[in-house]
Amino acid sequence: MSNAPVVVTGVHMDLTDALKDTVCAKVERLMRHNPRIIRVHVELVYNRSRDHSREFAAQIRLEVPGPDIVVREESEDLYKSIDILIDKVDRQLRRRHRLEKEKRNHPKPTDLGDLGRAA
Repeated sequence: MSNAPVVVTGVHMDLTDALKDTVCAKVERLMRHNPRIIRVHVELVYNRSRDHSREFAAQIRLEVPGPDIVVREESEDLYKSIDILIDKVDRQLRRRHRLEKEKRNHPKPTDLGDLGRAA
């Protein structure tokens, strides 16, 4: 398994040990799809607003070779936001792995033009 560091931060809220443990346990699921994950940043946000359906937000940034993956999810419950967020990132990692594998197994032919013909 990868030993990528997991950084969990809270914005406008105090992080409990239970929240940190939950996030770390969920992130371990992502490590099995891509062992080349460099670092994981998880930000948990409490938005004080009248709209309670978007009160809690969770954002993750996966540092992987190539473009980083950034996903954000908002809902009325923090644990629900974390679950949906991890599902979204899981789907993106699987899709990215599948596309890389497809590209590797089906390379496009190279047109050499006149160089490929015998004179």
